[in-house]
Amino acid sequence: MRTRYDWAAYLYLLPALVFYILFLVRPVFESIWIALFDWDGITPSTWVGGANFVSVLQDPKIWEAVGHSLIFIVFYALIPTALALLFVAIISRIRVRGLAFFRAVLFVPYILSTVVVAIAWRWIYALDGPLNGFLHLIGLGDLARAWLGDFNTALPAVGFIGTWVMFGLAFVLFVSGLQNIPQELYEAVRLDGAGFVREFFTVTLPALRGEVRVALVLMVTAALRNFDIVWNTTSGGPGTSTSVPSYYIYQEAFTVHQVGRASAIAVLMTVFILAVIGLLMWLIRDRDAVVTRVRKGKAA
Repeated sequence: MRTRYDWAAYLYLLPALVFYILFLVRPVFESIWIALFDWDGITPSTWVGGANFVSVLQDPKIWEAVGHSLIFIVFYALIPTALALLFVAIISRIRVRGLAFFRAVLFVPYILSTVVVAIAWRWIYALDGPLNGFLHLIGLGDLARAWLGDFNTALPAVGFIGTWVMFGLAFVLFVSGLQNIPQELYEAVRLDGAGFVREFFTVTLPALRGEVRVALVLMVTAALRNFDIVWNTTSGGPGTSTSVPSYYIYQEAFTVHQVGRASAIAVLMTVFILAVIGLLMWLIRDRDAVVTRVRKGKAA
């Protein structure tokens, strides 16, 4: 018997769909179209076809900026994930009083304005800032420097800001997942004589795969589209040591008035981000499939 399909439900989705099309889908196609022109944003444009894309792909500064974004993935995603998993593993073994308070405090950096975060850390990293003051206090004054003005330390210094911001997100997600793990599983592995490491890899990590997946997607995306923190701390400097693609999009569009080239960078960066996220999702899915096959083999 054929059931009646209720199309009225889509009326509730219509406002969100219209908003999505107008403010996301349409700008994407407009950016692709603008990238096919040589345009300064004011005077009439000139059709150049794929010349802007070729120019961007042949520009070594863009590839250097992409390399910086890939390095930021380590600071924005891998380190926060590893630290959050370590803290969660400890929490799974001991009872922590005031956990809700710590979750709220650690999550604050993620919800703060990135401009506020950048200005605060620019003060911390300053030559006369708290970080160098602390180094002088403990007798390590030789290590003091202008952290954001040094070619060797600017990139990791900016990356550490990302670690500080993203750790709270990963921690909150993982603690929420931890609370959904049945305590019977921990009791079973502990009765079996499992130690801290075995318990983590046997119970905690497999149960948090979904939360790890979500956290990695959010943090990798933030690393690749990073702009606010870079712009408000180093403006891509010193030199081009902290430049990222988003910085060049801004520069091309609003400084040198090459809107077509800026759109080409934006389009290529969007494709790159989608490719990286797609690869990440594929790797995580493949890992899940391997784990499932191994468990089925053991059960058999």
